[in-house]
Amino acid sequence: MLGCLRFYLALWLALLAGWASKMLGRGSGSALPGRLALAICPDILGRLAQGVRQIIVVTGTNGKTTTNNMLVALLRAAGYSVVANLAGANLITGVTTAFLAAAGWRGHLRADLASVEVDEASLPVVLKFLSPRVVVVTNFFRDQLDRYGELDQTVAIVAQTLEKQEGELQLVLNADDPLVAQLSARTGRPAVFYGLSDLPANSSSCSGADCREGRFCPFCGRMLEYSYYNYSQLGGYSCPHCGFARPEPAVTGEQVDQAGGRLACRVAVKQGESFNIHLPLEGVYNVYNALAACTAGLYLGVPARTMAAALAGYQTATGRLERFVYRDRPVLLNLVKNPAGFNAALQLIENLEPVPCDILIAINDNAADGRDISWLWDVDFEILERLADRTGSFVCTGQRGAEMAVRLKYAGVAEKQIVYIPDYDVAVKTVLQASGRGVYLLATYTALWPVERIVRAYAQKERTGAARLPSVS
Repeated sequence: MLGCLRFYLALWLALLAGWASKMLGRGSGSALPGRLALAICPDILGRLAQGVRQIIVVTGTNGKTTTNNMLVALLRAAGYSVVANLAGANLITGVTTAFLAAAGWRGHLRADLASVEVDEASLPVVLKFLSPRVVVVTNFFRDQLDRYGELDQTVAIVAQTLEKQEGELQLVLNADDPLVAQLSARTGRPAVFYGLSDLPANSSSCSGADCREGRFCPFCGRMLEYSYYNYSQLGGYSCPHCGFARPEPAVTGEQVDQAGGRLACRVAVKQGESFNIHLPLEGVYNVYNALAACTAGLYLGVPARTMAAALAGYQTATGRLERFVYRDRPVLLNLVKNPAGFNAALQLIENLEPVPCDILIAINDNAADGRDISWLWDVDFEILERLADRTGSFVCTGQRGAEMAVRLKYAGVAEKQIVYIPDYDVAVKTVLQASGRGVYLLATYTALWPVERIVRAYAQKERTGAARLPSVS
């Protein structure tokens, strides 16, 4: 009886707190309800999860939110009822909030599936209450050293958690990342792999900040040999000493086209089926996100045509290449949180149209961002010298905006192009009213939300849609 009372007290107070938070403009309400509910009823997530038939978990360093949201979109297009933390709140508080919202005031949760993204370090805590049928792992990059520690520690946390999990568990793994591909052998869990074929513009070597992870074989410690790189350590690798190599993907992305600010790709399935996908997004890393979602979808029985149609109309999450229009000028908002992701975001400048674009970079060092901002010196900002004809002013803001301005100066950006404005509102207005033909906004976690809120006050959100019909063969 006491347990039942505690459950409903936690549920009602949590939902009330979330509603109040939104009404008062104090936040998105994506984590506070879960935090409150867990404090009152620590096992509430496990109780709510009993009303879900199957659970899918998406984890990894980069791409969790986009991959999970894509997967949710195609599952819902297939007619499933799905519980999901679409806002990207991926600690146990955010996951719990998603289940609370789905349960509603009556506390009765009945859903076909739950698809939730989970922070790598939080995976052991969350999986104490959830028993996933499928776990998707996107990639592993060095991220927030003050919180995660070195990369091998993060990989070990995920591997040990998956190994200890009870019951049947299917892994969906990125074949192109040696740090991810090792998980099947390390955990003894069955895996279905996805990967991307060699892109025409890629080379067999890389230098600078773009290739720091995954240099060594995770089994024997020797240097891996690469035949090509797609980005960072993702590509075609093999160990000449112990035989560890990129596994043959069951789902492969081919013929990637990045023209016109959109992505197109042919998805080849090992069983012989293939289909085309079109994404209203940019960046090779988003092809990987789509492949991960499609691989999980295929495993769960979603038809290829349904997935292609769902991805063509995909709506981006906050700060994941989110598009706005301000006085006929395109405005792009992107989350940056570690060197690999920041490098990928900078490389997009080569394909952005129209040019030149003015750029805002908002850097915070709150707990969710990582207190240690030395990672900014691992980002390849030096490529901005080569892209000088495509960039205008650089507006730096946030708690560590001054340090960001210094980093740009040392990267070779002309001093007259750099301005430091500590106030978010002034900084955003300044970059929106600059003379360039486009605007590109880059922000860390806790800077993302205030920047996005200010942009929404001045600019119109652009809704993406299917420009081309998907085809299946």
